[in-house]
Amino acid sequence: MGDSIHQVLINEKYVGNNVWGRTSFKLKQTHVRNPEGEWVRADGAFTGIVPIEIFERAAEIIAARSERLSDDAMLEKLAKILEKQGYLSGLVIDEMEDCPSSSSYSHRFGSLLRAYALVGFVPDHDYRYLEINRALRRMHPDLLGTVIRGLQSSGGAVSQDGGTDLLTINQEFTASVVIVRCLLTSAGSLRWKVRLDTALRPDITVVVRMGPGNLEPYDYYLLPLLDMHQAVLRLCEFNGLSFDAYRCESLSRFYAMAARRSFMEVT
Repeated sequence: MGDSIHQVLINEKYVGNNVWGRTSFKLKQTHVRNPEGEWVRADGAFTGIVPIEIFERAAEIIAARSERLSDDAMLEKLAKILEKQGYLSGLVIDEMEDCPSSSSYSHRFGSLLRAYALVGFVPDHDYRYLEINRALRRMHPDLLGTVIRGLQSSGGAVSQDGGTDLLTINQEFTASVVIVRCLLTSAGSLRWKVRLDTALRPDITVVVRMGPGNLEPYDYYLLPLLDMHQAVLRLCEFNGLSFDAYRCESLSRFYAMAARRSFMEVT
C-alpha cells in the first residue's frame, strides 16, 4: 500500500502528464535508466487527479528524505524502526517522519526484502512476489511508451486511453500490453500465468513474458482476441506449435501491423 501511494506522488501521470522513455531495454539485455533529457513528454495529455502544487511539494519532501544518505545511514534508520516497532512493512516505513520512503529502500537495495534482511528482519511469509509485481507495475509505463514509439516509427497513428492504457492503432484495431511475471518451479522449469482483460477485450493482447529474475523480457506473444477462448492462460517454455505460432523474439511483427502502404492509382 505504501509503495502504491508513493507511486501516485512521483508519477506525473497523476497530474495529467504523459512521460515515456525513462528507461529502455533490449531483449535479454540489462534494463537501462535513460537521462531525463532523453525522456519524451506530453504535458497536459489528460485530466490530472492530483493538483500540481501538491505533486511538486511531495516531490520535494521525497527527495529531501533520501538525499545524500549512505547505505549504512539508511539501514541504521531502518534498524531503529525495527527496534521500536518489532516488525517492518512498507506502510510502517512510510509513516516515519525522518526516514526515506519504502520505495527508496526498494530502489537502493534492490527490494524491500533485501533491506529487511540486512537489518535482521525476516517476514513470516514469503512476500517476494509482491516486490516483483510492484517492480513490473513501475516498468509498465516505460514499456508502453516504447511500444507506442515503435508503432509510430512504423507509420502508425496511436492513441492511448488515459484510464485503461488501451491503445487504438490507426483507428482500426485496439491493443493492450501485459507484463507477466516469470515463476520458477521446484523442478527448475519456467511458468507464466497470463490474465486476459475480459472487460476491455482488446483485439490484440501483447504479452511480455519476463525472464528468470523478472528483470528483462524473455519473449513476447501477440494474442488475437478471436483465437483466445480462456480468460487465464498458463504457459510453459514451450506450448505446442498451435500456440507458439503467436510467439516472437521482438515486437517488430506487431509494429509492422501499424505500417501502411500507398497504392498507385490505376487508370
